[in-house]
Amino acid sequence: MQVIPGANAKSEAAMAEKEIIEDEYRKKVEELKKKEGELENDLANMWVLVAQLKRYAGVAIEANVNSERNENVNETEVNFLGQLIHPNLVKLFGYCCEDDHKLLVYKFICTPTVCLNVYTPIEIMHHLSGNPIVVLIQGSYEDSVAVHLVMELCAGGELFDRITKKRHYSERKAADLARTIVSVIEACHSLGVMHRDLKPENFLFVDEHEDFPLKTIDFGLSVFFKRGETFADVVGSPYYVALEILLKNYGPKADIWSAGVILYILLCGVPPFWGESENEIFEEILRCKLDFSSDPWPSISESAKDLVRKMLIKDPKRRITTHGVLCHPWIS
Repeated sequence: MQVIPGANAKSEAAMAEKEIIEDEYRKKVEELKKKEGELENDLANMWVLVAQLKRYAGVAIEANVNSERNENVNETEVNFLGQLIHPNLVKLFGYCCEDDHKLLVYKFICTPTVCLNVYTPIEIMHHLSGNPIVVLIQGSYEDSVAVHLVMELCAGGELFDRITKKRHYSERKAADLARTIVSVIEACHSLGVMHRDLKPENFLFVDEHEDFPLKTIDFGLSVFFKRGETFADVVGSPYYVALEILLKNYGPKADIWSAGVILYILLCGVPPFWGESENEIFEEILRCKLDFSSDPWPSISESAKDLVRKMLIKDPKRRITTHGVLCHPWIS
């Protein structure tokens, strides 16, 4: 048999390369098995916590701690103190309390994704506990995997979705909603809390019926404040952020601005400050030019326009107070 020169060397090189590939593959498999073991331990810890929550909250309507998407699990992106949490890291489960049959929401937030100030919004929610227009927190729990919250379930959906469906509200209904929103701000400010992220997405209806109550959620950007204290950190959502926040010198009146933006949207269906990018939106906010000429504004009362103007005054010192809004003729 004829021997091809160099064939043995090539064969040995191929075998050596194959062994390297197989060795790397084995290492990868071992790493994956190790990670799988860690995940199983984490899931086991979560099942222990779920069992504890069942004892606390009653019989579980639905519970699923798998990472797979489930139609019974409401998965959303959460902006918690500026940190965007991936949908797979946030799960909402409904629970039924045996004592008063109230529906609760169980929510866990994986701690590696959340900054250290995660405890501040929890403290604030407890601080506001008892206010009927603030979502109720039943309890919070922490383990090595996550921070777990048990909260009141609001099954009626976001105010944002209602606005999208309706395009805009009648003046009477907009006034009712504005009264609730500003009442939340007044309650928060009276207890030394500034929300800093008021927007239609952060107001939920208790039920799908139109006349059911509205509740405030998501205190992830909220802070405690003292009279006369000012802040410089830029927080909030682009369309709703107050002008003075962009100027890095603001106080609780920033919440009034956000409520004014929401009122403008309730009445006409679009935000007052529009742009294709965040920078363009911020430029429009700084210009602070309100459009009352486009439809449906010509048919909206001067009293409604007056309140919107007073809530969106550039100078926070001249901007209307929560008490002033609630006493305004259009609201009252």
